[in-house]
Amino acid sequence: MKPNTILAAIILVSGSSQLWAAPAAVSDAAGANQTIEQRLSVLENLMRNRNLIQAELQTQLDQLQDEVSQIRGVTEEQSYKLEKVLQRQRELYQEIETRVTQVYEQSKQLQPVVTPDSATAQAVSTDLSENEAYDRAVALIMKDKRYDAAIPEFEGFLKQFPNSVYIPNAHYWLGQLQSIKNQDAQAMVHFRTVVDQFADSNKRPDAMLKLGTLLQKVGQSADAKALFENLIKEYPSTTAAKLATERLSKI
Repeated sequence: MKPNTILAAIILVSGSSQLWAAPAAVSDAAGANQTIEQRLSVLENLMRNRNLIQAELQTQLDQLQDEVSQIRGVTEEQSYKLEKVLQRQRELYQEIETRVTQVYEQSKQLQPVVTPDSATAQAVSTDLSENEAYDRAVALIMKDKRYDAAIPEFEGFLKQFPNSVYIPNAHYWLGQLQSIKNQDAQAMVHFRTVVDQFADSNKRPDAMLKLGTLLQKVGQSADAKALFENLIKEYPSTTAAKLATERLSKI
């Protein structure tokens, strides 16, 4: 074969191979474009889902904020009502104390002279049960307004029923009665008994207030201050604590 003929054959074969290779390159480019579009589609779906989730979360957050605002409003309203109730309790507390003092002063002017024999006749009856004896003593204060007569009743109760559940109450009432009569030393003994020996008594916060008031009255301001502070710390939501706060501000 001649050299020119061989060269022509080589060129022809080379050109044919290039023509066959061209469609493959186009096919690869199309596949790459399709892969990019798929990825973009996935990303768009992810972004769309994320936006939906964010919108849902924002809606839930707004709802929670509304609920919190409503709860806060209810709480503030209840706190206001509670403060009004406590204020009324303080007013009643002071009003009762004032009335008891006034009635006692009036009763002193009307009481007949008590002879030793009649005083003995008013002694505590040993025939009464624990409840009857206590109720009788309390009735002398709350119903009959016979404050002087109530003192020996409670003193007799303490002796006759030393283990009674009413012992702290009896000490408290004796403290009240003797405080009204300006028998401060005796009154403080009874109030201190309630404070020191009956930690679970519902009379303890009131006894702490009364004892602190008497300590302040007799010039023991430091002891009164400490007692008021303990009262506020131990019984912060009581009427006695509110009154102690007011008294503490004046020391």
